[in-house]
Amino acid sequence: MAQRRRTQGRLSDWPALQQASAHDAAARLPFVLNGVRVGSVARAHLQVLHVLGLQVDATRVGLKAAPDALDATLAQINAELRRQGLILAWRDEPFALFDPASGARLGTMERAAARFWGTLTLGAHANGYVADAMGRPTHLWIAQRSFTKATDPGKHDNLIGGGVPDGQTPLQALLREGWEEAGLRPEQMQAAQAGSVLRLQRDIPEGLQHEWLYVFDLPLPADARPHNQDGEVAGFECLPLHQALQLAAGDTMTVDAALATLDFALRRALLPAAQRQRLEARWHDCCVGAVIQRH
Repeated sequence: MAQRRRTQGRLSDWPALQQASAHDAAARLPFVLNGVRVGSVARAHLQVLHVLGLQVDATRVGLKAAPDALDATLAQINAELRRQGLILAWRDEPFALFDPASGARLGTMERAAARFWGTLTLGAHANGYVADAMGRPTHLWIAQRSFTKATDPGKHDNLIGGGVPDGQTPLQALLREGWEEAGLRPEQMQAAQAGSVLRLQRDIPEGLQHEWLYVFDLPLPADARPHNQDGEVAGFECLPLHQALQLAAGDTMTVDAALATLDFALRRALLPAAQRQRLEARWHDCCVGAVIQRH
């Protein structure tokens, strides 16, 4: 792994748990679209949004648009916010705009804009692991993100991880990312098993990450060798389980990847009893930020 970071955490640290629930709700107002609350916006941006024609009062920011004009209206507003430097890391990638209460798809919006508006996004991560003859995981494949990525450059990551674009399910996105990020063919991905859905709501520099993170487990043979295809991964290492968990307990792994890795360890009872109890207690302490739904 290129320039592999050596900073590792003790299995009592878990800064990802703190970051998963780091959200100041008072700093944002609800964003209501055609009467449906779909997200929230920072109070610091209220004047800009008022100038752009949105309805701003003391309790919410509102936007009304005909359903057939919604995507175009949002695209025009987001283009201006981008011009003013308020939407960062533009991707030219449409993400679905959801009603988070019902899951109904309302339209589409630029991926990078979702953080500004605090709207719900979906993510998919896979813990790629190697098991012993009894089926117990012994190693985890850990990726290191490219040092030129717009978000979390150089940080450690799961074998596969990415956002779910409009028109794809989490599993479909995982299959696509499996090839792009790790060079894994669909037949190599067929063994992927659904794990948990982690629900995050945390403040980040771009705004608010409101995301449902779908976690999968992917068993791989000992001779598997992932190869990045899209330039977004600097390298891979197959680490003994305890080393991978130390990374997840420290601060050199992305928050999403650390949570997915720790969830893997909890679901599969891979921690000593005392450590597992401490982690579960901490996990439930931050349940506002990360809620496990186990299948």
